[in-house]
Amino acid sequence: MARIPTLLDFDVESTDWDGPYELVTCSKALHPSSIPPVRYSLNPYSGCEHGCVYCFAPGHLHMEHSNWRVVRVKTNIVERLSKEIDHTEGMIGLGTVTDAYQAAEGRFLLSRLCLELIRNKKRSVFIITKSPLILRDADILAQMDSTVAFTITNPDPRICRMTEPGAPVTEERLRALKKLTDCGIATCVFIAPVTNKLEGLETELAEAIASTGVKKVFIDPLKYKDTDMDRLKRMDIRPSPSAERKIKDACQKAGLELI
Repeated sequence: MARIPTLLDFDVESTDWDGPYELVTCSKALHPSSIPPVRYSLNPYSGCEHGCVYCFAPGHLHMEHSNWRVVRVKTNIVERLSKEIDHTEGMIGLGTVTDAYQAAEGRFLLSRLCLELIRNKKRSVFIITKSPLILRDADILAQMDSTVAFTITNPDPRICRMTEPGAPVTEERLRALKKLTDCGIATCVFIAPVTNKLEGLETELAEAIASTGVKKVFIDPLKYKDTDMDRLKRMDIRPSPSAERKIKDACQKAGLELI
């Protein structure tokens, strides 16, 4: 059996990204998923530099939101995946909790290494991201059963900078979506979460998404824990049934299928 590469095989100092991070190890790579059709979730990183104010992950993992932008790099994730993957079956979700293509991936390459292994095992993959960095791996995605879902919550870059301060702006995500779609890679969009900040911009967002060639969207309202309430209230971010209804209508009028 060929040796599985590790971080030591790469010059991890060769990229510009220098955000706060910790090198950690994990005891498991694959975890059962409750989101069909994904059977197992795979997250090479914990913590996320995007810093989205509505993020559910810190509460889900019992971590402080203020510490969430420290990226924990799971240095042995590829080795763990190689030992576990043959004992599972079904679709693997890459980046279901934290973005597998946040800027740290440009330095550490863990998602690409995992993706190569998944492809070699002829498994299907579903990726959720906000990052155009995924275009780097279009060569692998085109060789396997893959779907890429971009999360896009608002067309206004000022709102994106407020609610998703470390994430690429919507325009960059839309450009990446179009490139993937043009390459024949299956794509969809997560409009999640829908908040009051989308009010009045529903048609603009739906038409922008449709212009990329994407055919399917998933829409989900804002969900939060009690521990998130004060932070969201200070930023005047709240659920909006009105925006949720209007974005669904706008997507359907733009020819997009709701999933």
